[in-house]
Amino acid sequence: MSPLTVDGSHMTDTWGTVTAVDDEGATIRVDDSGCGRCREPGGCGGNNLAQLLCRTPRTFRVPNPDRCTVGERVRVGVAEGSVASSALHAYALPVLALLAGALGGSVLAGEVGAIGGSIAGLFIGWLGLRRAQLRGMRDRRLRPWIRS
Repeated sequence: MSPLTVDGSHMTDTWGTVTAVDDEGATIRVDDSGCGRCREPGGCGGNNLAQLLCRTPRTFRVPNPDRCTVGERVRVGVAEGSVASSALHAYALPVLALLAGALGGSVLAGEVGAIGGSIAGLFIGWLGLRRAQLRGMRDRRLRPWIRS
């Protein structure tokens, strides 16, 4: 069972190390790529894929209300579902838009239409991804934070 945040919503967390601090927050290097639930029931296995594709350490900027210091190990939390939602927007939306554009273009104008439709679909998918990114940046509930 996932821990609860202050507002009652579920959350996921992982461990990291503070690598830099300033007046605005802290930079955290996360040890694992993912939530750490890869081997648990309900885990997505994303850590296994991340280890294969991403060898560099992942870092995040987070608020630092407790004034953590460089070198300190901290637990970083994110709202449950925010990672899955981000993955859906980042991977599925552009691919589905590309395929829909290619199919629609093919029906309207054959092979040339499929090429043009796939380019238009990919652009529309990118616009949708950008819109979701901007909306997510404004939503404080979706940002990672240092757990006490």
